[in-house]
This record gives sequence, structure tokens and C-alpha cells, in this order.
Amino acid sequence: MAFCIAVIGKDNAPLYLATSDMEQELQLQYHVHAALDVVEEKCLLGKGAPESKELYLGLLYSTENHKIYGFVTNSRVKFIVVIDSTNVALRENEVRAIFRNLQVLYTDAVCNPFYIPGESLTSKKFDRSVQKLMNGNA
Repeated sequence: MAFCIAVIGKDNAPLYLATSDMEQELQLQYHVHAALDVVEEKCLLGKGAPESKELYLGLLYSTENHKIYGFVTNSRVKFIVVIDSTNVALRENEVRAIFRNLQVLYTDAVCNPFYIPGESLTSKKFDRSVQKLMNGNA
């Protein structure tokens, strides 16, 4: 389902990055970092409108092989999901569901009393759950 899921901190430092295809890992990381510019643009545009409380940013951009979607939490942590563009069966509400599940997993991971805010997410439970989410089993 998803090729890559990334969690980016509020200072644009990657907290977590998982890819399903290790051969394309560098290319997928490039797409994630390029998507951060689009996320920043959309956040700046939404800053002027206080009634804009939509956290889901939608399709950030697409390439020949991938579609890149974004989501920003209230604490400015960004979630980026890279999906295969040939998957035409995936609808917008399913992408929103991926982000909702990812936010629940992230919240559970950072609520761990041993987690230091701003550090990389190294939780094995979080990693297993994200891998299930990438495979479409969550």
C-alpha cells in the first residue's frame, strides 16, 4: 500500500522513516524532504486563517511513480506518506485513515515515559505497527 512513511519533527529533523523497498530508500527520502517545502508553504498559507483547523494537507505533489501526502499535528510534527501512483483504488478517505492510525501510533509512542521529546522514535512496537500500516494490515 504505502512505500514510505516518515515522521518529521517540528524543527524538520526526521524522527522516523520506514520504507518498504530498500532499493529505493534514497529516492524515497528525497521525496520526503522535497515534500517538506510544500508542507511549509501550506502551513504558512493556513497561518493567516484562524478558522483553518484542518490537519490533513492532502496530496502535496505527485511524480511519475509516487504520490506524496502530508499531515501536520497540532504540535507541528509532520507525517509524510509516499504511495505508489499506479494504485488507483486508493481513495482520499483511505489516505486520511492511514494518517489517523499513524497519529494514534505516534501518540502512543511519545506517551512512553522513557521517550525524550525530539529524539528519534526507536520503539519496536511503533516500528512493527507502522510496518503493518504500510502493508495495509492495520
